[in-house]
Amino acid sequence: MQTLFLGHSPCNYLGLMSNLVVEHREGSFSRGLRRRRFIVAGGVATVEAVLVLADLVPWWAVVVAAVAAMAFYVGVGRAHSVPIIRSVSWVAAASQLVVVLVPVAVVLLGFLAFVGVVVLAVLALIVLLLDRR
Repeated sequence: MQTLFLGHSPCNYLGLMSNLVVEHREGSFSRGLRRRRFIVAGGVATVEAVLVLADLVPWWAVVVAAVAAMAFYVGVGRAHSVPIIRSVSWVAAASQLVVVLVPVAVVLLGFLAFVGVVVLAVLALIVLLLDRR
């Protein structure tokens, strides 16, 4: 029994394999994409975010692409019988939605930086006014 499970007990072996789900008609590419979909979506979103922040791609085009990708995922991709279409549509929708949030985050961080500078200026003014020399 030990050699059959390569030095692991059957219970431990089943525990190690419990997170690997094999779907019907799923190839190795589709399985790998499904396992790494967060990494792939993050990479695509990073590249697109750089393009948006450098003004090489307009933000409205990203919003249109996000709406289209999400509509395709909800309408077709989520319930499609082919696993690769489900995975690719999920990655496209997720990456586009993240890219839509990047300019919002930049504006929010810019506002917070502005508030921080104003607070520091007010504190510096208070220190100057309280100086009795």
